[in-house]
Amino acid sequence: MKAILVLFDSLNRHMLSPYGCDWVHTPNFDRLAERTARFDRAYVGSMPCMPARRELHTGRYNFLHRSWGPVEPFDESMPQILRDNGVYTHLVSDHMHYWEDGGATYHTRYSSWELSRGQEGDRWMGVVDPWNRGMTDPVGDDSTVPPITETHERSGIRRRDRVNRRFQRWEDEQPQAKTFRKGIEFMRRNHDADNWMLQIETFDPHEPFFSQRKYKDRYPHHYDGPSFDWPDYSEVKETPEQIEHCRYEYGALLSMCDAYLGDVLDTMDELGLWDDTMLIVTTDHGFLLGEHGWWAKGIQPFYNEVARIPLFVWDPRCGVSGERRESLVQWIDFAPTMLEYFGVDIPETMEGRPLAKTVASDIPVRTAALFGVHEGHVNCTDGRYVYMRAPASSENRPLYNYTLMPTHVTSRFSAEELRTATLVPPFGFTREMPVLKVWARHLRKADFHAYGNLLFDVDADPEQEHPLDSPDVERTMLKYMIELMEANEAPEEQYERLGIDRH
Repeated sequence: MKAILVLFDSLNRHMLSPYGCDWVHTPNFDRLAERTARFDRAYVGSMPCMPARRELHTGRYNFLHRSWGPVEPFDESMPQILRDNGVYTHLVSDHMHYWEDGGATYHTRYSSWELSRGQEGDRWMGVVDPWNRGMTDPVGDDSTVPPITETHERSGIRRRDRVNRRFQRWEDEQPQAKTFRKGIEFMRRNHDADNWMLQIETFDPHEPFFSQRKYKDRYPHHYDGPSFDWPDYSEVKETPEQIEHCRYEYGALLSMCDAYLGDVLDTMDELGLWDDTMLIVTTDHGFLLGEHGWWAKGIQPFYNEVARIPLFVWDPRCGVSGERRESLVQWIDFAPTMLEYFGVDIPETMEGRPLAKTVASDIPVRTAALFGVHEGHVNCTDGRYVYMRAPASSENRPLYNYTLMPTHVTSRFSAEELRTATLVPPFGFTREMPVLKVWARHLRKADFHAYGNLLFDVDADPEQEHPLDSPDVERTMLKYMIELMEANEAPEEQYERLGIDRH
């Protein structure tokens, strides 16, 4: 048996043609939907990038105990479990967070890995002074790379992105193209072998929305404003013309993703891999492109545009294709799904459920699901209703990190933070290892409390524009939330932070 997992980042479900979009060109996603079971109620778990990938490895929620961070020493990692049980696991990715402090223990869990450089603000090319010398204007497939100006931070992420783009003049130099090429090379090299899992993972269509001219030309429109393919994580302040242009830039990059997905499907056709190879295609979360008056994610509550994700699964054991699935599923289900597929025992620490029966005949694996980010709302859905529980006060306290790997996204915990650390008894999932309890000092610059608790009927109101006032439904959803938090061994202070009285 073989398996291929294709991961995109920030892939909007509502902008794919299989999910009803009529203006973005994604013919290969249509083709994928015809060959797979398409899930209509797939949700994120822990947000954003690396918390989601920790769920991919561990099959359990991350966000109630930990902010962004690496695989912990006590974590039971799906790729490593497969590796230890004779299944070869290979990662190809251009996701630069894998080689930062907050993600550096993920790729080493695989049997082998290949990384492509140059996405976003990856610390890749060494150019000391790009404003005055050593750089030339890009010449290649796309001549729209904005110039580096003094308005870009000299040591900031946007400055590095402008430098990186100048070493990606042609499409085959872009990280996404390199990543899919490496993945297809692995498929060709090993298609006659058995017992392997391949993870092809691209950072696209994450911002910045950088793509080649041939993809941009699919979205002709008049625009003479400033370069705008990278919105801030903020409320929308731009003009309608800028908003439209940015959505078209995202659409162009999404069409590029569609093209490389097509290469994977072509290779599966050519090599006859459909007979014995599972295929899962999904994303870690979506992205707001002006909906709800916001860009991006992480400050506002996680509306459907961010939290409800596309998911396509082909399981050669049942051969289901071209069918829709309504069961509620999440990221925590992918680890047990892979382990069950290869006949490997699922650790008791995993909260997810294997999806074999759900793919085959839409048998549910849960009644409700949690999702959220460490310091934000805790959200619960039963597939129809979404309940968003806000912090009880604007101080958003108390809140701690529980870890043996004290790192943030791109740095270690500071000495000031670690002076607050205490060693506390193990949780059930830490396998008898005590952990550090560290006061969460670095909170997002957002008042989650100001949004209050929100309840939506996403069947009747899929765009979540009309919050419900239904005490009965809210009580039911709160009951689900408490049950799931208790099953996850949520720290006691999370209930206090959210103003939840379990008694």
